[in-house]
Amino acid sequence: MNWLVLLGLVAFSECIVKIPLTRVKLMRETRSEKNMLNNFLKEHAYSLYLTSSPGSNITTHPLRNIQDIFYLGNITIGTPPQKFQVAFDTGSSDLWVPSVLCSSRFCSSHVLFRHRESSTFQPTDTGFRIEYTSGTMKGVVVHDTIRIGDLVSTDQPFILSVNNSGFDEMPFDGVLGLGYPNLSLTGCIPIFDNLKNQGAISEPVFAFYLSKSKQEGSVVMFGGVDKSYYQGALNWVPLIQADDWHVHMDRISINSGVIACNGGCEAFVDTGTTLIYGPGRLVDNILRLIGATEHYVSCSAVNTLPSIVFTINGINYPLPAQAYAIKDSSGDCYIGFRENQANTSTETWILGDVFLRQYFSVYDRGNDRIGLAQAV
Repeated sequence: MNWLVLLGLVAFSECIVKIPLTRVKLMRETRSEKNMLNNFLKEHAYSLYLTSSPGSNITTHPLRNIQDIFYLGNITIGTPPQKFQVAFDTGSSDLWVPSVLCSSRFCSSHVLFRHRESSTFQPTDTGFRIEYTSGTMKGVVVHDTIRIGDLVSTDQPFILSVNNSGFDEMPFDGVLGLGYPNLSLTGCIPIFDNLKNQGAISEPVFAFYLSKSKQEGSVVMFGGVDKSYYQGALNWVPLIQADDWHVHMDRISINSGVIACNGGCEAFVDTGTTLIYGPGRLVDNILRLIGATEHYVSCSAVNTLPSIVFTINGINYPLPAQAYAIKDSSGDCYIGFRENQANTSTETWILGDVFLRQYFSVYDRGNDRIGLAQAV
């Protein structure tokens, strides 16, 4: 997950679990917008309920959209279940939620896990600290039963946070990582691997559909793919290595002219990142070519801007201006490209939600590949 903003089939299986996600927007550090978020939360009380399609193995959850950037879904932890709203993140592999023992400001406004109320809770003496770009999370590794819809992971290790700094305005309760096990900072088995090992899913596959403008409709699905969420062919891209959701990208172009990734580069497909990130000088060049001023363009000019084409494994994935120019709460349109401040030896891009709203994405652990198709 990239925290600079605020912080991925053919139908493989008859057993597909779909978890709707919630989209949430970056809250700027202003008092008025903090108040706006607080008022929104008060006026839109959230009640989690479970719905299942009759005669099918597909399970869905209701969505909650908080102003259009984050995609959040619901899980439960413990026995009896305690409900949490988390970010499903292909850029990390650990799961964390705040503990009732947490005393930081973040924890005062979020759901807290009450370990004493769970009969399946198992403590450990392993403390942990995670440093993000925008803050720090400290906690302890514990075990309990975790449910994602009808999927049940028993004896699942996760982190109970006892202190969070830098995340006070974040609308999620925690983060659920869907990366490879080697990315686990705790060294514990990620929840997807545990579900696979325990036979909860018949195929080691999950997929994301991120809605473009609707308040509802986004889902993450496990164990297979629902073809109704994409059109045309599902194109498979092999991973560079079977250790992270990153692929080789051929080039980035505008009007057939290469503007970045000339000769190839690496791209991470990250559902936990809001925008698209790349090297600063190349992002600046893209902004210059489309006439953006400090990342902004006139909303009236969006329809005249060119598509930006990402070529991956020989297939072109055009991103129209309506996808990369995003109208904010003030009525202005900002361009969804930002500088990737991570130091890498090769040119590296992060394809976040700006890209993934346009393209349905499938993450195939069994074959170490990513599938992309035009989202409906």
